Amino acid sequence: MSGIIGKKVGMTSVFNENGVNVPVTVIEAGPCVVTQVKTVETDGYNAVQLAFDEKKAKNTSKPELKHFEKAGTTPKAKLVEFKNIEGDVKLGDTITVESLKDIKFVDVSGISKGKGYQGPVKRYHFNGVGGTTHGQHNRLRAPGGLGASSYPSKVFKGMRMAGRTGGDSIKVRNLQVVKIIAEHNLLLVKGAVPGPKGSYLIIED
Repeated sequence: MSGIIGKKVGMTSVFNENGVNVPVTVIEAGPCVVTQVKTVETDGYNAVQLAFDEKKAKNTSKPELKHFEKAGTTPKAKLVEFKNIEGDVKLGDTITVESLKDIKFVDVSGISKGKGYQGPVKRYHFNGVGGTTHGQHNRLRAPGGLGASSYPSKVFKGMRMAGRTGGDSIKVRNLQVVKIIAEHNLLLVKGAVPGPKGSYLIIED
């Protein structure tokens, strides 16, 4: 397989074979169920749709229930489509974290933590304007002057100003696979991944 769906458990540290303490993120990776197999003949491209994590039937729409029934599985909360799938995969197959046992590095995608409406100092790491020696008491975390002359007489799009921060789709590339605990469906990767605890992650080769 080229990927799997997971859920962020949290961070810890483990000792490697050289006795070095390595910070790792613990991810509950799978088991995932193949809920759809797309081919060039039927859909115009090759892909496999995986489903992960249980969902109550009462919170699932009827079309979704029928979709999961075709795969012979219970309703799932997260569905992701993977392209460039290696190996023979059939509808209803279960993909576990053991599919990553021969992979040394992975890319992990997730939604970063939302921080709400923030000023430019926190959002873009501005240094602040001026200094306390010049009698400024309420402008230390201000963005500075934005004024333009008679032309263009406007603020250009993309100007780094205050606004909603976080909640973006982020991919962290080339994270080392430190350990796989197959009996508990756990994947340990070196370093941090985006998102809070309990958030869904997409792990790709």
